[in-house]
Amino acid sequence: MTTVAQLVQAAKSQIDNLTPDQVEAEMAAAGITLVDVRDAPELADGTIRGAVHASRGMLEFYADPASPYHKAELAPQNRVILYCASGGRSALAAQSLRELGYVNVAHLDGGFKSWKAAGKPFLSQ
Repeated sequence: MTTVAQLVQAAKSQIDNLTPDQVEAEMAAAGITLVDVRDAPELADGTIRGAVHASRGMLEFYADPASPYHKAELAPQNRVILYCASGGRSALAAQSLRELGYVNVAHLDGGFKSWKAAGKPFLSQ
C-alpha cells in the first residue's frame, strides 16, 4: 500500500517546488495564475494577493476547459503556481494539472505557512 506521504514525495519529484522568494519573484514579473487550493474555512488564515481560490476537491473541474465548472483564470497554456497550507495538497494538485495537460505548473513548497514564515505579504480575512 502506498501512503499519502509517498504520493506527495512522488509528485514533488516531478514538479517545480518553489520557495516563497521564487513565487514572489514570479508574481512581480506577472503572467502567472496563482491558485489557492485550500478549503474555504482555511482562507480565514489569510490569502496571497491575487490568488484564485479553487479548493482541492474541485480543482480538476475548475481547470478542465471542457467542464461546466471551468474557471477562465485557469488555462493549460498559462504558468500556474498552486499553494495549500503546507505543500502536500498543492504538490498533488500540480501533478493532477499536469495530467490534464498543463505544462507550466509549480507549487509553493511549504505552502501558505512557509509564505507567512518568510514574512511575505498576505491579505487578512
